[in-house]
Amino acid sequence: MGQKTHPIGFRLGYTKNWQSRWFSKKDYAAFVHEDRQIRNFLKKTLYHAGISKIEIERAANKIRLILFTARPGIVIGRKGVEIENLRTTLKKKFQKDFALEVIEIRRPETDAQLVAENVALQLERRVAFRRAMKRTVGLARKFGAEGIKINVAGRLGGAEIARSEWNRDGRVPLHTLRADIDYGQAVAKTTYGVIGVKVWIFKGEILDEVIQ
Repeated sequence: MGQKTHPIGFRLGYTKNWQSRWFSKKDYAAFVHEDRQIRNFLKKTLYHAGISKIEIERAANKIRLILFTARPGIVIGRKGVEIENLRTTLKKKFQKDFALEVIEIRRPETDAQLVAENVALQLERRVAFRRAMKRTVGLARKFGAEGIKINVAGRLGGAEIARSEWNRDGRVPLHTLRADIDYGQAVAKTTYGVIGVKVWIFKGEILDEVIQ
């Protein structure tokens, strides 16, 4: 059996940056807990906006959120109405000042988290798992991914015994530190039970960029 490690955590400080960027000695545990609550709240509230990741920066009593989304129009709204409502809701819920920045993901087909959520959604809509994986892999390759691997695990196709199956196209060099690997995971809640979906996407090699 091979030893598995998280592809983002493995590259932190080398080619990947932390998604929460702040320092605290006495409030560390409270801030970690609060970060998780903020992410869960935003993912639930902006489910249809295709939120890939949320970066959090803190300074004094202010929190800066950077939202990576496939549909920035839904987050911002007409004349910025929706984002202003969101800022007010966050301030009311967490009792802190928020600054929001929205960054558009131009190719959601090559974003691992969005791809994983898409496969999970297809499984919930009873699309055959092999077909869902094959179609998604083809799309990612078509939109420029150098390699993609999708792993699904659970009671596939309603089988009595749970198992895992995977599909890969191109190169996915997980042991290479300079490889730009994007990783995402999602859960499909089907009538037979929960099916886990993991996605790794290789976007090329980063040769001269080291995070300080």
